[in-house]
Amino acid sequence: MCETCGCGDPAVVRVDVHERLLAGNDRVAAHNREHFVGRGVLAVNMMGSPGSGKTALLEATARLLCDWRLAALSGDLATARDAERLQAAGIPARSITTGAACHLDAALVHEGLHGAGWGEVDCVFIENVGNLVCPAIYDLGQGANVVVLSVTEGEDKPLKYPVMFKGADLVVLSKVDLLPHLDVRVEVIVEALSRVMPATAAIEVSARTGQGLGRWVSWLRARREALRAASGSAPAGAGAAATTHACPALTARNAKR
Repeated sequence: MCETCGCGDPAVVRVDVHERLLAGNDRVAAHNREHFVGRGVLAVNMMGSPGSGKTALLEATARLLCDWRLAALSGDLATARDAERLQAAGIPARSITTGAACHLDAALVHEGLHGAGWGEVDCVFIENVGNLVCPAIYDLGQGANVVVLSVTEGEDKPLKYPVMFKGADLVVLSKVDLLPHLDVRVEVIVEALSRVMPATAAIEVSARTGQGLGRWVSWLRARREALRAASGSAPAGAGAAATTHACPALTARNAKR
């Protein structure tokens, strides 16, 4: 009988939970993190709604971080389109197709990295499945959480999905070039973030015009430098002769546009 709510349901069976339900995921995440930190690889968990601009931001990042060796995993329910876009942008990328699952977990990331040569890169971007709920509660072993929030999503998302933003190290406000056409105020979004984030950090970015990308790249460099100092690893870009980030090809392609 249910003694909690007093419903009197005789089918309710009491089960004592002695271990956190996500303990198995947390163990794999700790394993992933040990590898990332040990090799000085900055692992960034990129989260956000479908269409928020995560892939476009990474494409633009590839154009600016030519001195870094980059890699990426892209989570998607049914296609490999995001990974294909990143590959076209010069970032070696693998797709993780989750089927009905609305998030990545630590085991999927671990499997995705096997044989990918990630240990030789400076930064691994983990592009999570588009969702503002589930990805927030799964530790992947990342070194930083970034939420990409498009200004087209409105002003109230931080308050409606506080768990997602509470755990973010940085919120990238994307597509700000569209602000003149929207009834959206950035200051209202930032104020909402200040109510849910322990330490509010937000950057306004447009992957289309380039606005704010310098601040985004500077943030990545600072995180990588802090990791390098903590782990004693080589500076980012060291050994670039074996780069996995095809910036020269990208530059040539852009020159033809």
